[in-house]
Amino acid sequence: MQPTIVVAPASGAEVTEVHCAGAWNVHALAELERRLEAVDWPTQGEIVVDGSALSTLDTSGAWLLQRTLRDLGAGGRRVSVRGLRPEHAAVMKLIAACEISAPAPVATTPDTLTRLGRHAWGGIIGSIGYFSFVGESFIALLRSLRHPSRLRWRPILHNVQSAGVEALPITGLLSFLMGIVIAYQGADQLQRFGANIFVVDLVALAMLRELSPLLTAIIIAGRSGSAYTAQIGTMKVTEEIDALRTIGIGPQELLVLPKVVALIIVMPLLTVYTDVTGVLGGMVMARFKLDIGFDVFIDRLDEAISLSSYWTGLMKAPVFAMIIALVGCYRGFHVTGSAQSVGRQTTISVVQAIFLVILTDAIFSVAFLWLDL
Repeated sequence: MQPTIVVAPASGAEVTEVHCAGAWNVHALAELERRLEAVDWPTQGEIVVDGSALSTLDTSGAWLLQRTLRDLGAGGRRVSVRGLRPEHAAVMKLIAACEISAPAPVATTPDTLTRLGRHAWGGIIGSIGYFSFVGESFIALLRSLRHPSRLRWRPILHNVQSAGVEALPITGLLSFLMGIVIAYQGADQLQRFGANIFVVDLVALAMLRELSPLLTAIIIAGRSGSAYTAQIGTMKVTEEIDALRTIGIGPQELLVLPKVVALIIVMPLLTVYTDVTGVLGGMVMARFKLDIGFDVFIDRLDEAISLSSYWTGLMKAPVFAMIIALVGCYRGFHVTGSAQSVGRQTTISVVQAIFLVILTDAIFSVAFLWLDL
């Protein structure tokens, strides 16, 4: 039976009756929509939909009827339905319960000031979270120092090997090349003034005070800091962190403290090592470029370097170590549960660690200048 829609005013009242008949199903949906659009609906009064003559009403027809009732009611008219068979009424009730609301309007692109405010607020929240993590880590460290038996020496020694011993080739090579570059760049300028011997001062002071600790920290941040983030992030994805908390083992003591302690031990040793290899690279370049012998270079080195110059570079290393280890671990705990998040947090870890290392080095330089060191 073909679907029909008959609109007729009821006698004696401002009531409009709509008689629906036939098969209201998916096959007649297009035809029903065209007929409903062609109906001249009253602008006010009550509308009564009579469905007693419906032979078929599937979910498609019920959805169309429910949408029509909702649109008519939205215009301020009173709408009611009568005469539906029990099975048809059940379908209408199901559609009304599962009806999907209209999609929310697309948000407009925020202006520059709004984006700036969001980034600033996000930075403040992130800084608060990072300082909270640092505080928790130091509390765990103090607790372990009070009870040395709580320190896990096997993970500490493992991290000393992975972050220190295995990093010797790359740090030594890059420091050696950096010493060569500094000596080469300074040789041409010093030759013009007959001050060849001062290449020793240039290489020694640049490497010992600034470049050796900074270069070592950047290499360790990219090499070990990223590994810390990936390791802890993978444990977070596989829910190993939750398992540790469930059995009463604090992730700070098991995962964070061994890495922090190991880097604090390793970084000063690596800095001394890169001091030696950097000066050695400058010594080799001075020998071939300026014809300064190794014995002359070493004699001048004793005069060029003071004990304060050596210690000002070395004392930066433990601070850089704590920054790298804490940033790497903090970002690992912020992985949200996917491989993509592990990669993203690893990238953020390296960038933030290098940025904080360079910022801290600048603060050290200003402080040393103020203290006349």
